[in-house]
Amino acid sequence: METLQGMKRDHHCGELRKENVGTDVVLCGWVARRRDHGGLIFVDMRDRSGFVQVVFDEASMEGGTFHKAESLRNEFCIAVRGTVRARSEETVNSNIETGEIEVVCTELRILNKAKTPPFYIQDGIDVDEMLRLKYRYLDLRRPEMQKNIILRHRVTKIMRDYFDRNGFLEIETPMLCKSTPEGARDFLVPSRVNPGEFYALPQSPQIFKQILQVAGFEKYFQIVRCFRDEDLRADRQPEFTQLDIEMSFKSQEEILTIMEEMVKELFEKSIGAKVETPFERMDWDTAMDKYGSDKPDLRFDMPLMDISEYVKGSDFKVFNAVIENGGMVKCIKVDGYADIPRRRLDELVKFVQIYGAKGLAWIQYSEEGVKSPFKKFYSDETFAKIAEATGAKTGDLLLVVADKRLVVDTALGQLRLEMGKERNLIDPDKLRFLWVVDFPMYEWSDEEKRWKAMHHPFTAPRDEDIEFLATDPGRVKANAYDMVLNGVEIGGGSLRIYNAELQEKVFESLGLTQEEAHAKFGFMMDAFQYGTPPHGGLAFGLDRLVMIMAKRASIRDVIAFPKTQSARDVMSNAPSEVDDKQLRELSIRTAVKKKEAKQEENA
Repeated sequence: METLQGMKRDHHCGELRKENVGTDVVLCGWVARRRDHGGLIFVDMRDRSGFVQVVFDEASMEGGTFHKAESLRNEFCIAVRGTVRARSEETVNSNIETGEIEVVCTELRILNKAKTPPFYIQDGIDVDEMLRLKYRYLDLRRPEMQKNIILRHRVTKIMRDYFDRNGFLEIETPMLCKSTPEGARDFLVPSRVNPGEFYALPQSPQIFKQILQVAGFEKYFQIVRCFRDEDLRADRQPEFTQLDIEMSFKSQEEILTIMEEMVKELFEKSIGAKVETPFERMDWDTAMDKYGSDKPDLRFDMPLMDISEYVKGSDFKVFNAVIENGGMVKCIKVDGYADIPRRRLDELVKFVQIYGAKGLAWIQYSEEGVKSPFKKFYSDETFAKIAEATGAKTGDLLLVVADKRLVVDTALGQLRLEMGKERNLIDPDKLRFLWVVDFPMYEWSDEEKRWKAMHHPFTAPRDEDIEFLATDPGRVKANAYDMVLNGVEIGGGSLRIYNAELQEKVFESLGLTQEEAHAKFGFMMDAFQYGTPPHGGLAFGLDRLVMIMAKRASIRDVIAFPKTQSARDVMSNAPSEVDDKQLRELSIRTAVKKKEAKQEENA
């Protein structure tokens, strides 16, 4: 293999333009494509900046150099010295930014050869994702993947500039922390020097950033890695990155305004998207009642509507039983879909059952009249009143769910999104930002038979609801807020508790004794004894945010080295077993190894 000695790169492939014609250049990169036309060889050369066509002309080159060019194959790493010239009018390639010029090679060095890649290094490939992840170093060469990672860099740079300009300090918090398993499962790290004891990797810097407010730093931010040992989805990873923010002496409205301005600047500078501020505010109750979601997609209008008063008191036992037991009957209106095929209606019945609904009813306002599985139980006048209340006209479809409120809202909320996609009502280029505010402080866990914090136990309840912490937790609203974009929560936070006595009351309402609370959070409670200022903040999921900006379906496409849905890195084969010596040093014996050894003994 050859080296770069005496040959200094002075340009990048994708930067060359017509104004560079006549310039001698040295380029480094990879062979993206090679075309041999006898005495002429054309190579599309690629680096991070883009592509340029390099011409090898046997008539004007030394024979050895041209012979070397004949050996080039895709993904060879090369260096080229040559002269930029204009392409003839008929050979201009308008598909690439360098399409008006080409580089005529005078010297070629093959820096490294390459095996035939397991997939094409180009955009839009139809390849199993596991293969892409196994050969991630090749997948990341593809232009669309490089654009994603470059966008990610640009996003974090704009964030840092914004916060620096507004008086925030980026302060690092520990990666090895105390385990406080109140949320998702912790990743545990054994301590060799403290046998039998464990650190936890942080699920977030929450406690430390609050303590930084006690310390008087007032405006903190950090772009930080966090870890959660939980089941994965397309938008979730065991290790992820978040933009973490906290500030003192700010009202909720001031915090929301600062964040809106950051997001506005971020979208305009990184992807050229115009963002209007201030964002709409919607309380949690309204979001759930109207859209069946605490992160509603407002790019299309299809609200949930309560029709309980029109269907109660009839001979239709399904609706009556639900309403008498405190439930409700709600619907969504799908314009112009009264001719929905029966087969599709049957599919939608199964769809809502996924979200806990027992079934789905419907009303079709067709040219032939009203069609509905419960038509015989109600008068024409009733269907006319429902049409008036919902705005339904001839040709429209109402999809109806009857059940407990949470089941109805959840099932219809998901059905609303399904219909939005099916009816092409969602503009993929539209940006609809929203603040959802006034979340419930608690949510009931049927599994654990206790109240759990909807966000986390450090969220401040509204002043007027503090009296209900012990007697009626379900009534308490929190000073919590989520930023939502196109139906995706991109950031969330709250005003925090900064009084030790109130914090103890909240821990007590969650079923923690004083001893348990101090064992887990004693250092934080102690800090609150020393003049803690009012403070609040939030965190943005950086991976999810960049995924939306890049218009990708999975956060794995915007992370350089992601894990699979089984939390594995198939490129490096992590996690993996460690040898017995390492385990002994950490004073660890694994049950899995014992089980395997026992099976071997019994074999």
